[in-house]
Amino acid sequence: MNQRSLGGLTVSDVGFGCMGISHAYGAPLEKEEAVRLLRTAAEAGYTLFDTAEVYGTQEDPHANERLAGEALQPIRDKVQIVTKFGIRFDTNAGVVPYPLITDARPERIRESVEGSLRRLRTDRIDLYFQHRIDAATPPEEVAGVMADLIREGKILHWGISEASEDYLRRAHAVCPVTAVENRYSMMARHYEALFPVLEELGVGFVAFSPMANGFLTGKYGMDAKFDGRYDYRASMPQFTEEAMEKNRELLALLNGLAAEKNATPAQISLAWMLCKKPWIVPIPGTRNPERLRENAGAAEVLLTAAEVQKLDETLEGMEMSQVFGGTKIVNP
Repeated sequence: MNQRSLGGLTVSDVGFGCMGISHAYGAPLEKEEAVRLLRTAAEAGYTLFDTAEVYGTQEDPHANERLAGEALQPIRDKVQIVTKFGIRFDTNAGVVPYPLITDARPERIRESVEGSLRRLRTDRIDLYFQHRIDAATPPEEVAGVMADLIREGKILHWGISEASEDYLRRAHAVCPVTAVENRYSMMARHYEALFPVLEELGVGFVAFSPMANGFLTGKYGMDAKFDGRYDYRASMPQFTEEAMEKNRELLALLNGLAAEKNATPAQISLAWMLCKKPWIVPIPGTRNPERLRENAGAAEVLLTAAEVQKLDETLEGMEMSQVFGGTKIVNP
């Protein structure tokens, strides 16, 4: 796989989203299978691996970081590890997805980074994201801690997930931000309004849920069933029967372009954003070795600027269903 610059950090064109192996997409994988999958991803050319301290289960909330640490330790110097701080799940809320409770106090960040370094079996984190904005902690205060952690060598770069322009500018003025990690797909394009700011500041963009939680792969029909306990897709609006009908035109568009480019709908979904900006890096996740190779292959699918513009114009005028827009944030 080719590489690109993510706000000054060199990474593979497509990153690997680790979350789904232990959180939100079904019962967690067995340890051996998860480690094997991550090593297969590295062999396929992925160098950017995205995890977080909270990607786990009620019984083992830090499972994902531990799996990533074990899988990537033998090739640590060949990969970039991304993890996150600043939220916990309200597992007592009685609803799934669990609501998020934010906490970006300096003392909490310090606890988080030490825990992540230990679980990831590393002495530094390549890119450390504030997982969600904490309304109770000013961005300047968070950025100040990041500057200290960079000076100490515990993190090399930092970023903000679900960043707004105001928060980004204020944080960036204190400690330069390398990247934002925001929800982005053909069905969720509202963060494109932030693109001019990112170009101005030289900040990269990590796109999570780049295939609308798997919907844009075209592999799910009206009979798709998901585990209500472990799989967030069971409550996502794009997977209802009504949505499947409403999104027929979108899926037809993807299938048609995929046939034209000798690609798959998933690859077209990723190639669309890869060819839009050289500083966008999608991080699709999967549990299937063939799918991770398919996703990596999206970097070889070339769309011209005219084709990207035409796609944008078509998407803008197309009727689509609602799409999952994120988990509710509650005050601590």
